[in-house]
Amino acid sequence: MKVVAILPAWNEASSVAAVVRGISRDLVDHVVVVDGGSSDATCAQARNAGAEVVVEPRPGYGLACQAGVARARELGADVLAFLDASSAADPVDLRSVLAPVLAGQADFVLGSRTSGLAEPGSLRPLQRAGNRLATALISVLYHHNYSDLGSMRAISSGCLAHLDMQESAHGWPVEMQVQAARRGLRIREVPIHYRRRRAGRSKVSGHPLGALKAGLAILRVVLTGARRP
Repeated sequence: MKVVAILPAWNEASSVAAVVRGISRDLVDHVVVVDGGSSDATCAQARNAGAEVVVEPRPGYGLACQAGVARARELGADVLAFLDASSAADPVDLRSVLAPVLAGQADFVLGSRTSGLAEPGSLRPLQRAGNRLATALISVLYHHNYSDLGSMRAISSGCLAHLDMQESAHGWPVEMQVQAARRGLRIREVPIHYRRRRAGRSKVSGHPLGALKAGLAILRVVLTGARRP
């Protein structure tokens, strides 16, 4: 099966090349970095590392993911993998995240930071609290017990199309989890390593206003998802 890895990126020049180079090319056929209007050398660094760069001029994490998905479908992807362009998640773990989908054992696999080997300080107290609240609500409303809302994940292209993703910002990842639970996908979680950023600053946890906006978007998606057709 053809696998395409999608990396949304915004001002990640200090880390994107290492992430791209860390993705095993015997596992992933194409690496697509979606640049969301970076003002630094993110695009150049990604291309130099061997990735294809797609520019999405509209701001929004979900819009960047959608642009990556569109390009992956043009490339004929059977399986899509998602990971951030920061240095926090180890791209080596993509192998274990992809394995259940490639083996036909799962439709959607989430890389769990909270059940993996998270470096002390890599997940801030507010992140952990938000995770616990959101996953508890998903369990009550949609009857699936997730341990995390992490961004490293893999899903079959056909199943993703079936989810009818609509979110444009930071609610996009949790929308995928909500809709996967609602629509009865075969869901698996695997533990992944997670570490403190070695370079750059998080666009969410590193900014109080960004964290607030992301948290509200996540709660909105979780609470309104049940009303989706």
